[in-house]
Formats: sequence, C-alpha cells, structure tokens
Amino acid sequence: MTEIRRRPGDGTGGLRTGAATFEALREQAVALRREGLSRRQIRDRLHVHNNDILNRLLDGEPAPEWTKRPNAKDDLRAGARELRLRGMTYDQIQVELGCSKSSISLWVRDLPKPERRRSPEEASAVAKRGWERTLQLREAERCRTKQEAATEIGDLSDRELFILGVGLYWSEGSKDKPYERRERAVFVNSDPDMISVYLAWLRLLGVGDDQVRYFLMIHESADVAEAERFWAEHAGADPSRFTKTTLKRHNPTTQRRNTGEKYRGCLAVRVLKSADLYRRIEGWWCGIVGAAAHHDPRNRT
Repeated sequence: MTEIRRRPGDGTGGLRTGAATFEALREQAVALRREGLSRRQIRDRLHVHNNDILNRLLDGEPAPEWTKRPNAKDDLRAGARELRLRGMTYDQIQVELGCSKSSISLWVRDLPKPERRRSPEEASAVAKRGWERTLQLREAERCRTKQEAATEIGDLSDRELFILGVGLYWSEGSKDKPYERRERAVFVNSDPDMISVYLAWLRLLGVGDDQVRYFLMIHESADVAEAERFWAEHAGADPSRFTKTTLKRHNPTTQRRNTGEKYRGCLAVRVLKSADLYRRIEGWWCGIVGAAAHHDPRNRT
C-alpha cells in the first residue's frame, strides 16, 4: 500500500495525524470533486498544495461544468457535430460554418463517417466553396479587428500628433549624413494616408502652404497625368507648387507588382529653407529615444 508521508515544508500541508494512505486521501478528493468542488477548493479543504499529488488524487475525475471556461468555439463545435450526425462531410460542414477542416476533424472524429455520394469533381467543387467561405469569414474578422482598433484611438491631442509626426518623419524622411549634409526636410511616401498625416503635422508646426513644394516620382509606364491630378487634389495644393515629375524607366526584364489603377507613384514633400526645422526634428527624435529608454522598465533601478 502506497503512503504519502507529509513533512513540514513538503507542499502537502501536513496531516495532523502525521500520515495518511494515498487511497484514503484520494477517496476524499474524489468525493469532493463529485460534490462539485473546484481543484482550488479541494486543495484548500485537504491541505494538499503539491500539484503533482493533487493531479494523482483527481486522476480520471472530470471537472464540474461550472469550472469550465466558456470557449468561443463551443457553438461551432456543437454545430459541427450536429451537421456530421446528419451525414455531412468535412467540406459541407466547412461551407455551412466557415471553420477550418482541421478543427472540424478534431470535433467530430469520434462520430461515424457518412457514405460517399459525390464524384471527385463534385467533392472538389464543395471543397472550393468551403475554402471560399472560410476566406470570407477571415476577411470579415480581419475588418472587424481593424475597425475596433481604429475606434480605440479617438481624438489626437496636439502633443500626440507632434510626437507621431516626429516618428513618422524619422522613419520616412531624408536624413543628414556625416559624409553628405542633407539638412532639409523632405518626406517621401506612396501612401496617401501617410502623406495626409505628415501634412497635418507640418501645419501643426506652423509651416505655411507657401513653404511647401511637391514632386512626383513614378514609372513612365503609369498614367502620369492622372497621378499628378490625384496628388494635387489629395494634398489640396495648386499644381503650380508641383515641380517637374521624375519618371522611372521601366525595365522589361523585371516584373513589377506596383501597377494598376491604384499605382500613383511616390510623392515627395519638401519644405523650403528647412535647415533649422530639420535640426529640430533630429533633436526631437533624440529626445524621444532618451525618454523611451528612461521609460523602459529594464533601465529603471
């Protein structure tokens, strides 16, 4: 007969009688489990604080329903099992529910398999529809997550926009090099939204429209006139503030992916007489780096 001898500090809490058989302790643990107690409640009731021993005492005893955490896929699992019992295949269940076939397999593998009633072509068509349904649900979830994240931002204060703009410039703007002085504020990007944020930042800094010039860089095979019109309208700038567009020669040996109606090249935004502004931007960035390092818990003492 196996015995557990409890000593002070062994994690089992110690019995007042000094010892107890494993079987007697398990009998108590099982009885408490069947009364609906949780592991924590049984642990505290029996003074067994060693997880390995507690696992052995409760081996084979299912947890009461109230202790089980709700699972977001419980409804899908129940639905998959119901459809399987109706004789549906994995592909058909995937079309109905939009979940992956690997999940369906785990949920229904203990249920009887339905008879095959389709040709390989029909089965392939059903599988394709199931995958399309899965992709639709994934896209819906992707859009929902982005929308929820967007609402978390709310309004930006002037200081928040200021900090954001400094980081944006240091990521995408031109920078001074020891071997080549470039103390001028030039920002280049192909993302219209990023250009909008950058222009809002310049206005926050008091940079007037008359101080800003634009020029477009785009492949010669694109619709150059349409791209120039788009950027002038997007920036809210008079075409006279755009300098000559730079055309990139197309290399026929390489396959470009930045094509189509949405390809409008890269817009460069240049602030005139901006040496002092550039120096401030570099200084602001250094200040952000230093503040972030101080904020990092690893650097605190």
